[in-house]
Amino acid sequence: MATVHLRIGDLVWGKLGRYPPWPGKVVSPPKDLKKPRGKKCHFVKFFGTEDHAWIKVEQLKPYHAHKEEMIKINKGKRFQQAVDAVEDFLKKAKGKEQNSDGKGESKGKKTPSKPLKILEEEDEDLSALKDPSEKPVKDDPHFHHFLLSQSDKPASSMEPISKRLKIIEEDTGSTSIQAADSTAINGSITPTDKRIGFLGLGLMGSGIVSNLLKMGHVVTVWNRTAEKCDLFIQEGARLGRTPAEVASMCDITFSCVSDPKAARDLVMGPSGVLQGIRPGKCYVEMSTVDPETITELSQVITSRGGRFLEAPVAGSQQLSNDGMLVILAAGDRTVYEDCSSCFQAMGKTSFFLGEAGNAARMMLILNMVQGSFMATIAEGLTLAQATGQSQQTFLDILCQGQMASTFVDQKCQNILQGNFKPDYYLKHIQKDLRLAISMGDMANHPTPMAAAANEVYKRAKALDQSDNDISAVYRAYIH
Repeated sequence: MATVHLRIGDLVWGKLGRYPPWPGKVVSPPKDLKKPRGKKCHFVKFFGTEDHAWIKVEQLKPYHAHKEEMIKINKGKRFQQAVDAVEDFLKKAKGKEQNSDGKGESKGKKTPSKPLKILEEEDEDLSALKDPSEKPVKDDPHFHHFLLSQSDKPASSMEPISKRLKIIEEDTGSTSIQAADSTAINGSITPTDKRIGFLGLGLMGSGIVSNLLKMGHVVTVWNRTAEKCDLFIQEGARLGRTPAEVASMCDITFSCVSDPKAARDLVMGPSGVLQGIRPGKCYVEMSTVDPETITELSQVITSRGGRFLEAPVAGSQQLSNDGMLVILAAGDRTVYEDCSSCFQAMGKTSFFLGEAGNAARMMLILNMVQGSFMATIAEGLTLAQATGQSQQTFLDILCQGQMASTFVDQKCQNILQGNFKPDYYLKHIQKDLRLAISMGDMANHPTPMAAAANEVYKRAKALDQSDNDISAVYRAYIH
């Protein structure tokens, strides 16, 4: 966005990180809130959310001059509610101007307003929004931005922008997701006009659907446990009664389920996708499964005239919520291109890997490495303890060396805190290790490290850790 000269009270479009511009108003910050050093920015209140943030001037545009442009490229329901709030504000302001002769008004009296609440690190509201891998705002000179609320409402009342989206602008240049052969307008996403279906609202699927809706896609959802659909219906999604109905209603249907059996049942079971496939309909399998399952699904879908793409995702629940997954796609290239805006909404990048089955192979290799690495880290932590060494010191040293990463730091801190809330299920990484080992057997290629890690995860499963995070593999070493 081009630099503009703004004053207190001006209406603007503010760009928040990688998300679409949102309508707001330049306001005065609280007296005790300092402006971020080294950056020319304005304090903006966003309509429809009651959120406030410091926004750099180059990420701001005048409201009226760019209204038509923004409305064309942003179609979400909550976005329209925010625009409606601006128009209501303008109408009220115009009415006040027409009655500004001073009659009937008490001079010097102002309607008291609620004080701004700065969300600190320990506040429950902020913890619902914060990426646990980030440093606390007060300690991070590079992200000295603040998310504020005008009331003590819980985070769920700030859904229009805040829910699962970080109200933090990034220091990097372009924040748009550049899926191959796709177009990003001013870093925002132009949603496809195709009707989107989504089957499976688990840890990964829920975040994906949320971001598809936020970016203005028309989405129909189905889940085996129907209650999980309720939240998305409230956010504007449509409800499909069966997988077959979703496939027949939609142009592109995505699925994201737990394992090969679930993926097959969804397509070929009673009221399955196959019954709703018609010539030209697209089916995108996002589950992490074996190449043989992908080949089978591709054949049955195309036998009905459908178009098939596999697109498993690398990431976690947090990355899914943040729209920062890595998408590995293979199969029908035209379907990949048709999914461009969807992939931009759900991920930070995507790769097209050729014929169907290649993405499954690559995904299993990636998860094999991640699973083996996590088991090794857990082994190191427990060996440190067994030999009288400080686990925290081990982690501090590890995070200063070449193996330092957000993944290592976050998982180890969770282990030391006894926090095994699932970000990626342990049972799923064990499934991926098993499938990768089988793939190695078929290629006559040794996988001794993966085989050893697999045994540790099997031990953890025997200790009832299946539904915990993959970091719970730690418990296999201490029991």
